[in-house]
Amino acid sequence: MTRRGLLSTLPRVSPEPLPDYVVKARNTSSNSENKIHDDATARRYGFRGALVPGVTVYAYLTEPLVAAFGAAWLQRGTATVRFHKPVLDGEELKVAAVVTGRETGRTAVAVTAATAAEPEAATLGATLPAGSPTPVNLAMYRQLPLPEPRPDATREHLQAVDALGTPINTYDEGAASEWLERVSDPLPLYRGRDGWVHPAFFLDQANKALRQNVRLGPWIHAGSVIRHLGGARVGETLATRGRVRSVFEKKGREFVELDLVIVAGDRPRPVAHILHTAIYRLGGPEMAPQTPPPLGSVPAQP
Repeated sequence: MTRRGLLSTLPRVSPEPLPDYVVKARNTSSNSENKIHDDATARRYGFRGALVPGVTVYAYLTEPLVAAFGAAWLQRGTATVRFHKPVLDGEELKVAAVVTGRETGRTAVAVTAATAAEPEAATLGATLPAGSPTPVNLAMYRQLPLPEPRPDATREHLQAVDALGTPINTYDEGAASEWLERVSDPLPLYRGRDGWVHPAFFLDQANKALRQNVRLGPWIHAGSVIRHLGGARVGETLATRGRVRSVFEKKGREFVELDLVIVAGDRPRPVAHILHTAIYRLGGPEMAPQTPPPLGSVPAQP
């Protein structure tokens, strides 16, 4: 079932606004290998300036959700995020969230991020299902070494990839503190030895699954579909296993969609399932400003 289909099954309710979240956006990747986060390069592709990473914008979008629903959303919630228009460093970002549907034990929320220049810079559709998340078949996601050297990101290579190399990173207290400062998240449940892994860190690992497997020029994170499968805690080591789900072209731009599972611990435990879409070849400066295509479906919940 698609996310739209899932949300349409929830009874309509009068919109219930959650408290707004206002934050000053930061370009947290100004020194990245991805030069779309560099002012000069981004302007050559038709943007007003360097793009704040989609992962960082996603972190801002999750704040009202986690403030309202806490660890429950981190353990079993879903999200479909799309980045429609650029957010630039220093811009004030207003994140507004509204509960749009309720069923017994199940909630749907629509979240919008707006700047003075872009009234709908990014959107997120979230659900908090009633039951446990549908498990993934971990046998379908192998753990493999990262390629060295990385091959170029071409359509031919991506279509031929059977399984991606696996980024592995430990989210200890130092990493947690650095990440929370990076995304300016004030919520206390992420802090301390028993804190939860921030949901945007999962998307950061998804980005690593792309850029550590292939060499890229300037590229853009278009959107993601996320299912939380139990959550992870500070101190755990995360491995991101995956494969290429699809490669396609739209209006001269080349897109890739990755199918990823993040596992935690020495005895691998799935904690997130992500369909991650990126424009890996922008198609020339005159073609870069874009609206992403529809993303993959959120698998139906029990």
